[in-house]
Amino acid sequence: MGISLSERIESIKAGTLAAIAFMLAYAIAMLFNSFFLAVRFEKFVFLQATLEIDLLVKIAIAFLSGFLFGVTYRYIVRSDRNSHLKDGAVLAFSLVRGSAPVELSDNLIQNAWVLSVVGVESIFCFAIARLFLDLALDRYWIKPFS
Repeated sequence: MGISLSERIESIKAGTLAAIAFMLAYAIAMLFNSFFLAVRFEKFVFLQATLEIDLLVKIAIAFLSGFLFGVTYRYIVRSDRNSHLKDGAVLAFSLVRGSAPVELSDNLIQNAWVLSVVGVESIFCFAIARLFLDLALDRYWIKPFS
């Protein structure tokens, strides 16, 4: 016995909503980074989208991250009101997304500022996606996983 079609549709709805919310939060974070952080720190090129393809790839990854979070979040929280589960889901996804640049970094100490910004940005984006999902689940726009 597998997951029913209606459950899959609800998961796709949750994933799509989270992806859109994540992308909006990511756009806000990118604007903040480009206007405030990149101006103050000229070597902060990591946060600036220099090419259109670079920007498209970042948006696609943001969409995918948000989508996977939404689908997983729906399965994690089900109809449970445990805030630790909800916070844990946000922090787990943020930790994975925020620590991905660590492997690309040559000098961890020198790039600690950039890595911390990416970590805070990830927490912000997943928290916004969670807020949208909680609202949709509370209003039964998306049905909790049963």
